Amino acid sequence: MADLREDSGQTTVELVALLPLIAALVIGAWQAVIVGHSWWLAGIAARAAARAQVVGVDPLLAARRSLPRGARQRLVLTRRSGGEMTLRLAVPAVVGGLRLGSATARIGAPAGGVR
Repeated sequence: MADLREDSGQTTVELVALLPLIAALVIGAWQAVIVGHSWWLAGIAARAAARAQVVGVDPLLAARRSLPRGARQRLVLTRRSGGEMTLRLAVPAVVGGLRLGSATARIGAPAGGVR
């Protein structure tokens, strides 16, 4: 008769039970990396837009050119009165169908005014 207290295969069963949790943690960690990268890219695009505004070039074009091709279409630049701008870069989701918001950077008016 088989002993019901035998532990054969118990580790395998526990690992299989934990696989969804491990996968969720890996996906969550990768999503955090993507969010951080989006914030970093938004800062790069904001600096490029500010420089372009100072020299009289189109800030949106300069901001888009400073980004990798895959991020260019996720960029929105809103111009406000006084030369101020708000730059938004949508954060892509690891799992499709989710909306995670956007990384936002505000660009102040240049000291000498807008050309």
